[in-house]
Amino acid sequence: MARHTHGRVSRGKVLLTLAVVAAGATAVGAGTYSSFTATATPASPLTVSSGTESLSIPAAGAANRMTVNASGLVPGDTIQRAVDLTNNGTEDLASITLTTNASTSSLLDTNTTYGLQLVIDKCGGAGWTEAGSSPAFTYTCSGGSTPVLTTRAVIGSAISLSSLSSLTHGATDHLRVLLTFPSGADDTYQNKTSIISFTFNGTQRANSAH
Repeated sequence: MARHTHGRVSRGKVLLTLAVVAAGATAVGAGTYSSFTATATPASPLTVSSGTESLSIPAAGAANRMTVNASGLVPGDTIQRAVDLTNNGTEDLASITLTTNASTSSLLDTNTTYGLQLVIDKCGGAGWTEAGSSPAFTYTCSGGSTPVLTTRAVIGSAISLSSLSSLTHGATDHLRVLLTFPSGADDTYQNKTSIISFTFNGTQRANSAH
């Protein structure tokens, strides 16, 4: 009888041990479905805005004589016109170029030797002092002028301009556009008409970190 009782006790210990292991496995499995989280937000949001790049020329007037036509030219004559060029954007520019086109064309703009020749200068300070009556304007610069474009044929695309203050935002260049009708032009240039437009183009500054 004593041997039979001992066998029952052994089976009870085995069953108890298995029950403990099973309970432990259940507890571990439940733990995999939970986790800690955390968030942080800066004190204020990041504001990002783009700049503007803009060149402007005033309406017709003393600061823009480019709308005043010239007629009755003979070889050796010159045409002087003042115009202000302003960088009224918020960003600097890497370069400014000039493109000229003739909507009405003639030998005055197609012949690069005896057609109209173009020069552009700038004057610092308050700008050019105007004399003469329309359309025969002349200009002087008390502080000395600086070449922006040396002599070349009047028509061209993306012509490089130098020494411009208007590369910097908020700055203005006081320009004098000088057109010369070469003295070597012959009779074939009589009774000719050209209508020429001037377009200043700015290129954005180099990329930078902000």
